[in-house]
Order: sequence, then C-alpha cells, then structure tokens
Amino acid sequence: MMRTTTSLLFSALFLLLSLSARAQGHGGANPDPVKWTMASKDLGNGRWELVIQASIEHGWSLYSQMDYGDMGPWPTSVVVDSVGGVQAKEKAAETGAKVIEGIDPVFGIEVKKFKESATFTQAITVPDGEKPMTGYFEYMTCNDEMCLPPATVYFIIGLASGTYELGDVSFDPNDPKFAGLSTRTDAAELKMQGVDLENPVVRDGGARQDKESSLLWIFMLGFIGGLVALLTPCVFPMIPLTVSFFTKSSQDRATGLKNALTYGGFIFLIYLLFSLPFHLLGSVNPEIFNEISTNPWLNIGFFVIFIVFAISFFGYFEITLPSSWVNKMDSNASKFGGLIGTFFMALTLALVSFSCTGPILGSLLAGALTADGGAWQLTVGMGGFGFALALPFGLFALFPGWLNSLPRSGSWLNSVKVVLGFVEIALAFKFLSMADLVMKWGLIPYELFLAIWVICGIGIVLYLFGKIRFPHDSPVKGYAPMRIFFIAAFSLFTVYMAMGFRYDDKAHTWAPVGLLSGISPSPGYSWIFPTECPAGLACYHDIESGMAEAKRSGKPMLIDFTGYGCANCRKMEDYVWPVPEINRLINDQYVLVSLYVDSKAELPKDEQFIYETSNGTKKPILTVGNKWATLQTETFKSATQPLYALLSPDGKLLTDPVGYTPAVEDYKAFLERGVQGMQVLKQQAGR
Repeated sequence: MMRTTTSLLFSALFLLLSLSARAQGHGGANPDPVKWTMASKDLGNGRWELVIQASIEHGWSLYSQMDYGDMGPWPTSVVVDSVGGVQAKEKAAETGAKVIEGIDPVFGIEVKKFKESATFTQAITVPDGEKPMTGYFEYMTCNDEMCLPPATVYFIIGLASGTYELGDVSFDPNDPKFAGLSTRTDAAELKMQGVDLENPVVRDGGARQDKESSLLWIFMLGFIGGLVALLTPCVFPMIPLTVSFFTKSSQDRATGLKNALTYGGFIFLIYLLFSLPFHLLGSVNPEIFNEISTNPWLNIGFFVIFIVFAISFFGYFEITLPSSWVNKMDSNASKFGGLIGTFFMALTLALVSFSCTGPILGSLLAGALTADGGAWQLTVGMGGFGFALALPFGLFALFPGWLNSLPRSGSWLNSVKVVLGFVEIALAFKFLSMADLVMKWGLIPYELFLAIWVICGIGIVLYLFGKIRFPHDSPVKGYAPMRIFFIAAFSLFTVYMAMGFRYDDKAHTWAPVGLLSGISPSPGYSWIFPTECPAGLACYHDIESGMAEAKRSGKPMLIDFTGYGCANCRKMEDYVWPVPEINRLINDQYVLVSLYVDSKAELPKDEQFIYETSNGTKKPILTVGNKWATLQTETFKSATQPLYALLSPDGKLLTDPVGYTPAVEDYKAFLERGVQGMQVLKQQAGR
C-alpha cells in the first residue's frame, strides 16, 4: 500500500513539474510561419469534406502525416471530435503546391514535406450539418537550420455556414462561458495603434535582456541543490562505496579511473536527458505559460506535494520510486556490464536516490524557472544538479586518498534531511501564497507568510540544539563545530527575516526582506498596512484610467506589465523603485499604470469577447489577465514580465521597452530617455 501511495505521489509531482516548466519556460511571441484557414463542402447524405489549408512562409516546411518514428519530425495530424455521431473516414488526404520527398537536412532521414502551401481534406459523416463540429490539428514546422516545437490548433466550424474559429484551447460549443460572445478582429483596447516598436521617439541601441546571466544563475542554483543532495543519506554513503568498487574491481588504476569518470559522466547525462521531453512541448499561445504557472489549483497541488515531502524528510514515511523500476535498472547493470552496465548503474543511483534528490530538485526548479528561458532553463538547472552529483565520483577517482578524509555516515545525515524538511515547509507556503495572491483570498498576507518562515527558522535552530526530535533521530550528546556553525547561520538568517516586520515610512508599509524578494508576497499585501501600489507610488490598474490621467496632467505613462507570480517584478518594486532618484523620477515625471497579466478576475459580461490575434488564432478574453496579457503580446510582441513601456499621453512609444533591469543606473537611463522623448514631441508640436 505504501509503495502504491508513494508511486502515485511521484507521478503527481512529475505532472506538476511538467506543467510548471511549461508555464514558466516560454518567452516572447515567436511568429508562426504557418497560417491556417478552413472550409467545408457538403457531399450529400450526411457526408462532408473538411478542407484545412496551410499557407507556409518562404523557407519553412510543413511535414506530412507519415509516421517518422521517434527520431523524425512530428507528423501533421487532423483529429475530429466524435461528438454527436460525427465520424471521420480514414486519414485526411493531403496535397501541396510544392511537395518534397527525400533526406531531410534537419533529421537526416527520408521525409515528405510541403512548402508554400498544403491542403488536408478530411472526409466525415455527420447526422446534423447544422450543429457546430470541433476538433484539432497538430503540426511541426522547420527550416534548414531549426524547428519550432510541435503546435496544436483547436477548431470549431459550422459545416453548413462555413464559419470557423481557431484557437489554442479546445472549443466546447456547450460551454456557457462562450455563449453569446462576439468575435472581434481589431479590438483597439488590445492593440495600441500608436505604438511603433521599430520607430520610438528616442532609440536605445543597447536595450536587451541578459539571458546568459539568467541561465548561469539557474545552473548555479541547480549545482548548489546537487551539493546539498550529496549530503543526504540516499547519496552520501554511495560515494566511497562506488568509487572503491570501480578502483578495486578494475585490473589497473587507469581502467578504474576511466570507469569512475564514465560513471560520473553518465550521471550528468541522465539528468540532462530528464529535461529532453520539455523541449518537445510548446504552445501557440505565448501567455498560456503565465496562466498555468499562476493557476491557483496547480499551486495548491504544489503546496500539498511539498508538505508531503517535508513529512517524509522528517522520517514519518519514505517516498520511493516503484521497486520494479529500480530492480530492472539494477539487473540491467549486472547483465550487460561494460559501458552499458555503467550507464545502468548511474541510472540506478538516480532512481534509488530519488527520495532525497526529488524534493530538492523539484523545489529549486519550480521556484527558479522564469518566463523567458524556455526549456533551456530546465536543461541548465538539471545539468547543474547532475554535475554536482557527478563531481565527487570523478574527483575521488582522480584522488583516491581523499576518501580517507570523508566524514563517516551517521546520524548527521538524518539531521540534513530534517533540516531540509523545514525548508520544504517554508517553500510549500510560497505556492499557497501564489494561489492566495491570484485569487485575492487574503489568507496568506505578508505578515503570516513571514511569520511562517521565521517559525521554520526557529524550528531548525531548536532541532539542531536537540530540543526537537523526530522518529530517526539520535540524542544530541554534544555540539560539533559544524553543528555550531549551522546553528549560528540559521539563527542569523531567522533574525534577518524577522527584520521584515519593520515599518517603511516612505512606502507606508513593511520594509521588504531582500533575500525573500520574489518569494514572499509584496509587503503591501498586508493585513495591517495594505497598499495598492508599491514603493509608496500612486498607480492605476487599467489603460483607460491611466491615459485619462496622463492627458489631464500632461505626463507620459509608465506601463508596467507585471504579475502576481512574477519574482523579478517584486525585485524591481522592492529594490529599484524605492531608490530615491528612481522613486522621484516615477512620481514626478510619469503616470504609473500596473497591469497584472495573470489576474483571474472576470471581466463584466459585456466586455468579454473572442479575439482574433495577429497570427490568425482566436482566444477568449474573459478575465482581466486575458486582456492585459493579450495587449502585451499584440502591441509589444513580448510575453515576459516585467515589461516596462513609456508612452506619451496620446499613446506614442517614447523609447524601446525594457524588461527586468536590476541595475539602478540602467533603469534611470531608461526613464530619462522617456522624459527626453516627451521633450522631442513638444518641440515637434511647436514647430
């Protein structure tokens, strides 16, 4: 029973991490090189033809419906929902303006693909042609250098009328939330016509985002997590045993060294391979990742999983992978031997150590991935984690004498797990806080969140002193230097967190805690000192009100595309905006408009509609977050937060928008360019 339960927990965690990686790992709005149209043809007697046409940009190819196996491209497919007696007849017929068959330069295998255009004709039978029909089609596009992730487009079509809609979410014609919604192709409130990204009033030739440093940070977080995992009971005892096995079982030292290094290399490779499936995931809707990452039920799921992990770390039960997986890998290692056997030994270690490494890796990746790194952030984070785990096997193989200096396994390993249990509890409340922020329940404000983290810190200190005991703990008979060091470190960190209960006169709320910025709720999300806007600034939360104030005051607008789940947004609000010169510039020179792209608040019914985006797909605009996220992608061609844009009162772009800009001087220069842009416009108007 326990194994079944823990297997289910692992499956649930893997699903949640998959969704989180997708949710936070997509940046920008890449234009789709394929545009789709649909038509229907009545053949009589309930028989119809569904005609799906693809217009393909120059240089790109769309693959046929052939099955190319695991090593080939994702084939095109047409799927018709068998609802209400609808039946599809065999596979869709396919034709194209330019059909190419032969060895593909990307995949190196023989394929069939289309250039310029392609038509897929699906024969169907329906009892009633007056009722709308739904389905979807999947496809993959490549040029000679790269491929875009496979995409799914859902459709709903009235066969008799020929009218259709395409979108990134499945259409349910019986869903009451879509009832009566009109379709609009040019909603002024979702695309600001005065914004010309190519010709702002004042250009910034250096506007960019430092993605390299972001990936380096993710790698370092993964590496640190791997080092922590080395100190757990699941991994630490394996180091001397495994290194000794390779060095003693080999005929000479050189062979033993090679085997140990190969073993470490396979550990690193295995963790990289764990991220491979996420490179195949994609979506035609760029902001879908924000919607998933801030989904309250997903975050509550994370909260529950992390609490379960914490209880496991405390020693009340153990989470393991299904024993059949581990036994299979172990038997393969013994069966094959050589290079293949070494690989299965490394895979066995990864599976056996999951009860300790899984929560650590999951915590790091779920909390560190952002919206602008894609699946590469996951790969880099997993690589850092795997590299840290592999490193000691290589080092001790090179310098076997170091094994004598390793501390012996003992009760201290269990202490590491218990400390990590307290950390898991603290991280669990990060996800519960996210759900609370999005839904505006008011359950986990800044004060309660900070108090929970302080209590976790106190719990760790009391545990290290031996005042708290768990099932597998031995009595604390003395305080070794390392234990004293960690008692002092966690005591100082707990006092540091408690400093977050200081009042900030300028912001009129609590003073933020630097290391918790982006993890804790904003200090303004408070029971005692609530504020609607950060850093003591005045702000608006919709374009219409902000523009009205800008026209009244003559000030330009600072449009702040932000989100409740955006860690970098909180860092900007807590540590850049309060800087006196920045705060003064925003307060004196701009009208601040903060737009939350992940708000789940529903729009009034008369403001809801179906919007046809610039790439031809249609999406429902039902919530405030839908509206602002679509405005951002349609107007500024970006889906990452934060994004800051400076607009004149009549909506002209003053300078190039910027994203996360932690350097105060760079952000100050950005704001000053906006002021300069306003001066240029005034000079032009006076001529």
